[in-house]
Amino acid sequence: MKIDSVRANNRKRVFEVETAAGSYAYPYALLAAPPEPDNRIVEVAADPEVGHEAFTYLLADGTEDTIHVDAVLEYNEDPGYLNELLLHKLTLETQKAVEASDLSKREITRALGTSATQLYRLLDPTNHTKSVGQMLGLLHILGRDVDVVVTPRARPSPKAKKRRRKTAV
Repeated sequence: MKIDSVRANNRKRVFEVETAAGSYAYPYALLAAPPEPDNRIVEVAADPEVGHEAFTYLLADGTEDTIHVDAVLEYNEDPGYLNELLLHKLTLETQKAVEASDLSKREITRALGTSATQLYRLLDPTNHTKSVGQMLGLLHILGRDVDVVVTPRARPSPKAKKRRRKTAV
């Protein structure tokens, strides 16, 4: 995902990041080198060196840091990003299961009822067009059980915090 624009909002103490998918806030508190009253942000921009997939900020003392859009999406708990992260984890586990399996890739393809090309797409971590259901089916064929565990979050999401503030007032 590419960053269209980014600006520093010193009043809210966040970077406001604009992408084609929407607007996101990224707080200064998460920065490795946060701005201070005597060391303010001098410049912030989408970084062309990384294909506008990150932004770089510069402090008055010359300290510079780059924040990738994935960190912004993870902080904001973007559903699309979280889905991609889950698919990536399932893909890595599937690759391990295929390596450990006694089944040939041809037999796995036959059991899936698909083509060898589709199997290789499912095993490709850069392919984002697959579904969680397809990955679960493949893991089942490979003799793996997948348990979904739902636990309370350690910290509430930013949206939940806003809702809680509005209802408390």
